[in-house]
Amino acid sequence: MGSRLMKRFGSWVAVSALCGSMLTLVVGVAAPMSAQASSSKTYYVSLGDSYSVGYQPNTSKPQTGHASNGYTVPVSKAVKMTLVNFGCAGATTTSILDTIGCPAVLPNTAGGQKYPTQTQIAAADAFISAHKGHIGLITVSIGGNDVTACVKQATPIPCVAAATASITEHVATLATDLRAAAGPNVPLVGLTYPDVVLGIYVYPQNPGTVAAKALAGLSVTAFKSLINPALSVAYGNAQGVLVDVTKGEGSYVSLDKTVKTKTYGTIPVAVGSICTLTWYCKYGNIHQKTPGYSIEAGLIVRQYASMMKSMKMNG
Repeated sequence: MGSRLMKRFGSWVAVSALCGSMLTLVVGVAAPMSAQASSSKTYYVSLGDSYSVGYQPNTSKPQTGHASNGYTVPVSKAVKMTLVNFGCAGATTTSILDTIGCPAVLPNTAGGQKYPTQTQIAAADAFISAHKGHIGLITVSIGGNDVTACVKQATPIPCVAAATASITEHVATLATDLRAAAGPNVPLVGLTYPDVVLGIYVYPQNPGTVAAKALAGLSVTAFKSLINPALSVAYGNAQGVLVDVTKGEGSYVSLDKTVKTKTYGTIPVAVGSICTLTWYCKYGNIHQKTPGYSIEAGLIVRQYASMMKSMKMNG
Protein backbone atom coordinates (compact mmCIF):
# COMPACT_ATOMS: atom_id res chain seq x y z
CA MET A 1 0.00 0.00 0.00
CA GLY A 2 1.41 3.36 -1.03
CA SER A 3 2.60 6.05 1.31
CA ARG A 4 -0.24 8.38 0.36
CA LEU A 5 -2.78 5.77 1.30
CA MET A 6 -1.06 5.19 4.60
CA LYS A 7 -1.20 8.92 5.29
CA ARG A 8 -4.91 9.06 4.52
CA PHE A 9 -5.54 6.04 6.71
CA GLY A 10 -3.08 7.00 9.38
CA SER A 11 -5.98 7.83 11.67
CA TRP A 12 -7.27 4.26 11.46
CA VAL A 13 -3.88 2.77 12.26
CA ALA A 14 -3.32 5.30 15.02
CA VAL A 15 -6.66 4.50 16.61
CA SER A 16 -5.93 0.78 16.65
CA ALA A 17 -2.43 1.34 18.02
CA LEU A 18 -3.80 3.52 20.81
CA CYS A 19 -6.63 1.19 21.74
CA GLY A 20 -4.54 -0.94 24.07
CA SER A 21 -3.28 2.04 26.06
CA MET A 22 -6.49 4.07 26.02
CA LEU A 23 -9.24 1.50 26.62
CA THR A 24 -8.52 1.15 30.32
CA LEU A 25 -8.51 4.92 30.72
CA VAL A 26 -11.88 5.22 28.98
CA VAL A 27 -13.49 2.63 31.23
CA GLY A 28 -11.82 3.54 34.50
CA VAL A 29 -14.34 6.19 35.47
CA ALA A 30 -17.28 3.98 34.55
CA ALA A 31 -16.39 0.60 36.07
CA PRO A 32 -19.42 -0.99 37.73
CA MET A 33 -19.54 -0.68 41.50
CA SER A 34 -20.11 -4.43 41.86
CA ALA A 35 -16.79 -5.11 40.13
CA GLN A 36 -14.97 -2.65 42.36
CA ALA A 37 -16.61 -3.71 45.63
CA SER A 38 -16.68 -7.49 45.25
CA SER A 39 -13.81 -9.94 45.28
CA SER A 40 -15.89 -12.33 43.14
CA LYS A 41 -15.35 -12.44 39.41
CA THR A 42 -17.32 -10.23 37.07
CA TYR A 43 -17.89 -11.78 33.67
CA TYR A 44 -17.93 -10.41 30.15
CA VAL A 45 -20.08 -12.76 28.05
CA SER A 46 -19.58 -12.89 24.27
CA LEU A 47 -21.94 -14.55 21.80
CA GLY A 48 -22.03 -14.72 18.04
CA ASP A 49 -20.25 -15.83 14.90
CA SER A 50 -16.64 -15.92 13.70
CA TYR A 51 -16.17 -12.22 14.50
CA SER A 52 -16.89 -12.96 18.15
CA VAL A 53 -13.98 -15.43 18.28
CA GLY A 54 -11.61 -13.14 16.37
CA TYR A 55 -11.33 -15.35 13.28
CA GLN A 56 -8.44 -14.54 10.96
CA PRO A 57 -7.23 -16.49 7.89
CA ASN A 58 -3.93 -18.32 8.01
CA THR A 59 -1.64 -16.34 5.72
CA SER A 60 0.12 -19.48 4.48
CA LYS A 61 -3.21 -21.12 3.63
CA PRO A 62 -5.93 -18.43 3.50
CA GLN A 63 -8.81 -20.88 3.04
CA THR A 64 -8.20 -22.00 6.63
CA GLY A 65 -8.22 -19.84 9.73
CA HIS A 66 -7.63 -19.51 13.45
CA ALA A 67 -9.03 -17.75 16.49
CA SER A 68 -7.28 -14.57 17.63
CA ASN A 69 -7.72 -12.04 20.41
CA GLY A 70 -10.22 -10.29 18.16
CA TYR A 71 -12.16 -7.60 19.97
CA THR A 72 -13.10 -9.70 23.01
CA VAL A 73 -9.69 -9.94 24.67
CA PRO A 74 -8.91 -6.19 24.57
CA VAL A 75 -12.45 -5.44 25.75
CA SER A 76 -12.20 -7.88 28.67
CA LYS A 77 -8.87 -6.38 29.70
CA ALA A 78 -10.22 -2.84 29.46
CA VAL A 79 -13.32 -3.50 31.53
CA LYS A 80 -11.40 -5.79 33.91
CA MET A 81 -13.77 -8.73 33.52
CA THR A 82 -13.29 -12.45 32.94
CA LEU A 83 -14.10 -13.35 29.34
CA VAL A 84 -16.60 -16.16 28.70
CA ASN A 85 -17.00 -16.71 24.96
CA PHE A 86 -19.82 -18.79 23.44
CA GLY A 87 -19.04 -17.62 19.88
CA CYS A 88 -19.15 -20.14 17.03
CA ALA A 89 -17.67 -19.66 13.56
CA GLY A 90 -20.37 -19.74 10.88
CA ALA A 91 -23.23 -18.96 13.26
CA THR A 92 -26.35 -17.30 11.87
CA THR A 93 -29.33 -15.71 13.59
CA THR A 94 -31.10 -19.04 13.13
CA SER A 95 -28.33 -21.38 14.31
CA ILE A 96 -27.58 -19.36 17.43
CA LEU A 97 -31.13 -20.14 18.55
CA ASP A 98 -31.68 -23.63 17.13
CA THR A 99 -28.42 -25.53 16.50
CA ILE A 100 -27.16 -27.87 19.22
CA GLY A 101 -23.45 -27.40 19.90
CA CYS A 102 -20.95 -25.57 17.70
CA PRO A 103 -20.17 -27.36 14.42
CA ALA A 104 -17.15 -25.12 13.78
CA VAL A 105 -15.26 -24.83 17.06
CA LEU A 106 -12.01 -22.89 16.69
CA PRO A 107 -9.31 -24.23 19.05
CA ASN A 108 -7.70 -21.74 21.43
CA THR A 109 -10.65 -19.34 21.39
CA ALA A 110 -10.04 -16.97 24.30
CA GLY A 111 -12.56 -17.78 27.02
CA GLY A 112 -14.11 -20.40 24.71
CA GLN A 113 -16.98 -22.49 26.05
CA LYS A 114 -18.20 -25.93 24.99
CA TYR A 115 -21.93 -26.72 24.86
CA PRO A 116 -22.33 -30.02 22.99
CA THR A 117 -25.90 -30.63 24.23
CA GLN A 118 -27.24 -27.05 24.10
CA THR A 119 -27.82 -24.26 21.63
CA GLN A 120 -25.54 -21.24 21.88
CA ILE A 121 -28.27 -19.05 23.37
CA ALA A 122 -29.34 -21.74 25.85
CA ALA A 123 -25.76 -22.22 27.03
CA ALA A 124 -25.23 -18.48 27.41
CA ASP A 125 -28.56 -18.01 29.20
CA ALA A 126 -27.70 -20.83 31.60
CA PHE A 127 -24.31 -19.30 32.43
CA ILE A 128 -25.76 -15.82 32.86
CA SER A 129 -28.57 -17.08 35.10
CA ALA A 130 -26.12 -19.10 37.20
CA HIS A 131 -23.93 -16.02 37.72
CA LYS A 132 -26.61 -13.40 38.20
CA GLY A 133 -25.18 -10.29 39.81
CA HIS A 134 -21.74 -11.07 38.40
CA ILE A 135 -22.37 -10.39 34.69
CA GLY A 136 -20.85 -7.05 33.76
CA LEU A 137 -21.21 -6.94 29.97
CA ILE A 138 -22.76 -8.93 27.12
CA THR A 139 -21.84 -8.47 23.46
CA VAL A 140 -23.37 -10.16 20.43
CA SER A 141 -22.00 -10.31 16.88
CA ILE A 142 -24.55 -12.04 14.66
CA GLY A 143 -26.31 -11.53 11.33
CA GLY A 144 -23.44 -11.27 8.86
CA ASN A 145 -23.69 -14.85 7.67
CA ASP A 146 -27.40 -14.39 7.03
CA VAL A 147 -26.73 -11.95 4.19
CA THR A 148 -23.42 -13.21 2.78
CA ALA A 149 -25.08 -15.14 -0.05
CA CYS A 150 -26.87 -11.99 -1.24
CA VAL A 151 -23.63 -10.66 -2.71
CA LYS A 152 -23.86 -13.28 -5.47
CA GLN A 153 -27.44 -12.38 -6.40
CA ALA A 154 -28.18 -10.41 -9.58
CA THR A 155 -30.36 -8.08 -7.48
CA PRO A 156 -28.86 -8.14 -3.99
CA ILE A 157 -31.06 -5.55 -2.27
CA PRO A 158 -34.29 -7.64 -2.38
CA CYS A 159 -32.25 -10.56 -1.05
CA VAL A 160 -30.90 -8.42 1.81
CA ALA A 161 -34.37 -7.07 2.55
CA ALA A 162 -35.74 -10.61 2.88
CA ALA A 163 -32.80 -11.67 5.06
CA THR A 164 -33.22 -8.56 7.21
CA ALA A 165 -36.79 -9.52 8.06
CA SER A 166 -35.54 -12.85 9.37
CA ILE A 167 -32.62 -11.19 11.19
CA THR A 168 -35.00 -8.77 12.91
CA GLU A 169 -37.21 -11.56 14.22
CA HIS A 170 -34.38 -13.80 15.41
CA VAL A 171 -32.22 -11.08 16.98
CA ALA A 172 -35.26 -9.74 18.81
CA THR A 173 -35.78 -13.21 20.30
CA LEU A 174 -32.09 -13.53 21.14
CA ALA A 175 -31.86 -10.11 22.78
CA THR A 176 -35.05 -10.66 24.77
CA ASP A 177 -33.75 -14.00 26.08
CA LEU A 178 -30.46 -12.44 27.13
CA ARG A 179 -32.20 -9.55 28.86
CA ALA A 180 -34.47 -11.93 30.77
CA ALA A 181 -31.47 -13.96 31.92
CA ALA A 182 -29.27 -10.99 32.80
CA GLY A 183 -31.81 -8.66 34.38
CA PRO A 184 -32.36 -4.97 33.62
CA ASN A 185 -28.99 -3.45 34.50
CA VAL A 186 -26.42 -5.43 32.52
CA PRO A 187 -25.13 -3.57 29.44
CA LEU A 188 -26.16 -5.47 26.30
CA VAL A 189 -24.22 -4.41 23.20
CA GLY A 190 -25.08 -5.66 19.73
CA LEU A 191 -22.53 -5.36 16.96
CA THR A 192 -22.77 -4.91 13.23
CA TYR A 193 -19.92 -5.25 10.72
CA PRO A 194 -17.56 -3.27 8.52
CA ASP A 195 -18.89 -3.25 4.95
CA VAL A 196 -16.38 -5.73 3.58
CA VAL A 197 -18.34 -5.92 0.30
CA LEU A 198 -16.74 -2.58 -0.54
CA GLY A 199 -13.58 -4.62 -1.10
CA ILE A 200 -15.14 -6.16 -4.19
CA TYR A 201 -14.23 -2.86 -5.83
CA VAL A 202 -10.67 -4.24 -6.03
CA TYR A 203 -11.00 -7.99 -5.42
CA PRO A 204 -10.39 -9.99 -7.46
CA GLN A 205 -8.25 -7.33 -9.07
CA ASN A 206 -11.02 -5.44 -10.82
CA PRO A 207 -10.61 -1.84 -9.63
CA GLY A 208 -13.07 0.65 -11.02
CA THR A 209 -15.29 -1.65 -13.10
CA VAL A 210 -18.90 -0.58 -13.49
CA ALA A 211 -20.14 -3.76 -11.79
CA ALA A 212 -17.78 -3.33 -8.85
CA LYS A 213 -18.80 0.30 -8.36
CA ALA A 214 -22.48 -0.61 -8.48
CA LEU A 215 -22.19 -3.44 -5.98
CA ALA A 216 -20.04 -1.35 -3.64
CA GLY A 217 -22.69 1.36 -3.62
CA LEU A 218 -25.49 -1.13 -3.03
CA SER A 219 -23.62 -2.69 -0.13
CA VAL A 220 -23.46 0.67 1.66
CA THR A 221 -27.20 1.14 1.11
CA ALA A 222 -27.87 -2.34 2.48
CA PHE A 223 -26.02 -1.65 5.73
CA LYS A 224 -27.13 1.94 6.22
CA SER A 225 -30.79 1.56 5.30
CA LEU A 226 -31.66 -2.08 6.00
CA ILE A 227 -29.34 -4.21 8.15
CA ASN A 228 -28.16 -1.74 10.78
CA PRO A 229 -31.53 -0.06 11.45
CA ALA A 230 -33.11 -3.50 11.89
CA LEU A 231 -30.40 -4.61 14.32
CA SER A 232 -30.66 -1.34 16.22
CA VAL A 233 -34.40 -1.81 16.77
CA ALA A 234 -34.02 -5.47 17.76
CA TYR A 235 -31.42 -4.73 20.44
CA GLY A 236 -33.10 -1.51 21.50
CA ASN A 237 -36.35 -3.30 22.27
CA ALA A 238 -34.41 -5.36 24.83
CA GLN A 239 -32.78 -2.23 26.34
CA GLY A 240 -29.60 -2.92 24.43
CA VAL A 241 -27.58 -0.73 22.09
CA LEU A 242 -26.16 -1.40 18.63
CA VAL A 243 -22.57 -0.31 17.97
CA ASP A 244 -22.34 0.80 14.35
CA VAL A 245 -19.06 -0.79 13.32
CA THR A 246 -19.89 0.00 9.68
CA LYS A 247 -19.72 3.70 10.42
CA GLY A 248 -16.94 3.40 12.97
CA GLU A 249 -14.59 1.76 10.47
CA GLY A 250 -15.24 4.27 7.70
CA SER A 251 -17.62 2.40 5.42
CA TYR A 252 -20.04 5.34 5.11
CA VAL A 253 -17.49 7.74 3.65
CA SER A 254 -18.71 8.89 0.24
CA LEU A 255 -17.39 6.77 -2.61
CA ASP A 256 -16.65 10.04 -4.41
CA LYS A 257 -13.77 10.65 -2.00
CA THR A 258 -10.75 8.86 -3.41
CA VAL A 259 -7.14 8.10 -2.65
CA LYS A 260 -4.31 6.99 -4.94
CA THR A 261 -2.73 3.68 -3.96
CA LYS A 262 0.29 1.80 -5.24
CA THR A 263 -1.53 -1.52 -5.30
CA TYR A 264 -4.95 -0.62 -6.70
CA GLY A 265 -4.58 2.79 -8.28
CA THR A 266 -7.17 5.41 -7.38
CA ILE A 267 -9.93 3.96 -5.21
CA PRO A 268 -12.54 5.33 -2.79
CA VAL A 269 -11.31 6.12 0.71
CA ALA A 270 -13.96 3.78 2.13
CA VAL A 271 -12.60 0.92 0.02
CA GLY A 272 -9.10 1.72 1.18
CA SER A 273 -10.15 1.49 4.82
CA ILE A 274 -11.62 -1.96 4.16
CA CYS A 275 -8.31 -2.99 2.56
CA THR A 276 -6.46 -1.69 5.63
CA LEU A 277 -8.70 -3.17 8.30
CA THR A 278 -9.91 -6.46 6.78
CA TRP A 279 -8.58 -9.34 4.66
CA TYR A 280 -11.08 -8.88 1.85
CA CYS A 281 -8.93 -7.00 -0.64
CA LYS A 282 -6.08 -9.52 -0.37
CA TYR A 283 -7.87 -12.84 0.01
CA GLY A 284 -11.55 -12.13 -0.53
CA ASN A 285 -11.95 -13.02 3.16
CA ILE A 286 -14.63 -11.17 5.13
CA HIS A 287 -12.81 -11.10 8.47
CA GLN A 288 -10.91 -8.31 10.15
CA LYS A 289 -7.21 -7.88 10.65
CA THR A 290 -5.95 -7.08 14.13
CA PRO A 291 -6.23 -3.28 13.58
CA GLY A 292 -9.88 -3.71 12.59
CA TYR A 293 -10.71 -5.79 15.66
CA SER A 294 -8.85 -3.25 17.80
CA ILE A 295 -10.98 -0.39 16.48
CA GLU A 296 -14.11 -2.46 17.13
CA ALA A 297 -12.92 -3.05 20.70
CA GLY A 298 -12.53 0.67 21.20
CA LEU A 299 -16.06 1.29 19.94
CA ILE A 300 -17.45 -1.32 22.34
CA VAL A 301 -15.58 0.07 25.33
CA ARG A 302 -16.71 3.62 24.63
CA GLN A 303 -20.30 2.43 24.35
CA TYR A 304 -19.96 0.47 27.58
CA ALA A 305 -18.59 3.52 29.40
CA SER A 306 -21.48 5.62 28.06
CA MET A 307 -24.05 3.07 29.22
CA MET A 308 -22.51 2.82 32.69
CA LYS A 309 -22.46 6.60 33.01
CA SER A 310 -26.11 6.78 31.99
CA MET A 311 -27.08 4.08 34.50
CA LYS A 312 -25.22 5.92 37.26
CA MET A 313 -26.94 9.21 36.42
CA ASN A 314 -30.39 7.57 36.28
CA GLY A 315 -29.85 5.32 39.28
